[in-house]
Amino acid sequence: MPIDESMVKNIVQEVMAKMNISDSPAGKHGIFKEMNDAIEAAKKAEKVVRNMSLDQREQIISIMRRKIHESAEIMARMAVDETGMGNVGHKIMKNHLVANGVPGTEDIKTIAWSGDRGLTLVEEGPFGVIGAITPCTNPQETIFCNTMGMLAAGNTVVFNPHPQAVKTTIYAINMMNEASLEAGGPDNIATTVEVPTLETSAVMMHHPDIPLLVATGGPGVVKAVLSCGKRGIGAGAGNPPALVDETADIRKAAEDIVNGCTFDNNLPCIAEKEVIAVSSILDELMHYMVTEQGCYLASKEVQDALVRTVMDEKGKLNRKCVGRDAKTLLAMVGVTDEPEDTRCIIFEGPKEHPLITTELMMPILGIVRASDFDDALEKALWLEHGNRHSAHIHSHDVTRITKYAKAMDTAILVKNGPSYAALGFGGEGFPTFTIASRTGEGLTSAETFTKKRRCVMVDSLCIR
Repeated sequence: MPIDESMVKNIVQEVMAKMNISDSPAGKHGIFKEMNDAIEAAKKAEKVVRNMSLDQREQIISIMRRKIHESAEIMARMAVDETGMGNVGHKIMKNHLVANGVPGTEDIKTIAWSGDRGLTLVEEGPFGVIGAITPCTNPQETIFCNTMGMLAAGNTVVFNPHPQAVKTTIYAINMMNEASLEAGGPDNIATTVEVPTLETSAVMMHHPDIPLLVATGGPGVVKAVLSCGKRGIGAGAGNPPALVDETADIRKAAEDIVNGCTFDNNLPCIAEKEVIAVSSILDELMHYMVTEQGCYLASKEVQDALVRTVMDEKGKLNRKCVGRDAKTLLAMVGVTDEPEDTRCIIFEGPKEHPLITTELMMPILGIVRASDFDDALEKALWLEHGNRHSAHIHSHDVTRITKYAKAMDTAILVKNGPSYAALGFGGEGFPTFTIASRTGEGLTSAETFTKKRRCVMVDSLCIR
């Protein structure tokens, strides 16, 4: 019998009730009251994982993939119900993407040299217990990506999740441990605390048994991790610009940009946050956005109301607006006559406009006019704020694309496609939800969570 909307909602509510923090059952896999206990349990599990073969680790990861597929819809609804952010359908797609595409043990490689003086191997080994901080924007996806990659590399992981997504995170961590146990592996390959706080985060970051920290979130948490004196991988903020010049397929650019901007209500850090368009094609671009792509053209009055609603006087975002859809945002400012298919709010403005210069994580897309390509490039560089995270371009001029790519110097650059192509949706490559632009690792995978070791056999095993 097919599962209808009401049945799924009842299932989600039942799961959420069971995961109520105050009633969290004792012995839930990977969940502890104290951070020190969570770290100790992960340390014991790491001693087992370290000695497992790659094949054994891959068996666990295979079961993780199956469980993610099976729970993709429930997890997506749980995340939206708990955080109030995002789009259920898109989160389901992201869960399936993670299950299908996150690299496993095949990402762990060995290189070798041989010569007159013998044989040298360079192998990728684990760090041990990794400490990870995760966001509320992509709560379960980040847990899945990190756990699979870190386990493939031979590590275990202790999470300090965002408090706004703790129930979703606990459910995901429990599921990862169930996969390990089902495959004959140890419990507590991933652990966390029932009530994550700044204090539990500090304990994790400064614990002597954690040599590597991975932060996925805003600039504050990344700065804290990189300031604690340990090796840190920082996946911080971005404000990705999308440049459109006069050589582009303007109609397709409009479709790609709006699709990317509205995916999961603009929560992904790689999503288009603003557009810089050459003046000669800007009006055409906006025409296609409004007439074919479900965009609402905001008047000056609506723009001003949005500024007052989505951020405070200091420019801090209103949490109640982050990850909401366009129709909800318009209703918040009293607009109720928008077309039924509205999915994005657009307007033309200067690059200094607060809805353009700020990373909103909402389907609000400011469009900046540029006199020519060089002016557009200059404005895009300014708007990206030096995060070196993501940038996008729509152009058929290879020389301009090359110039843009070199100047932006971002971890991700998407050319003539929607931003999510960078994660394997309609583009080549593996997905991840920890994109370490701040520290230079880029899109993280199992190999990222290893350290290289050189093993030298002198005057032997060279048989040529």
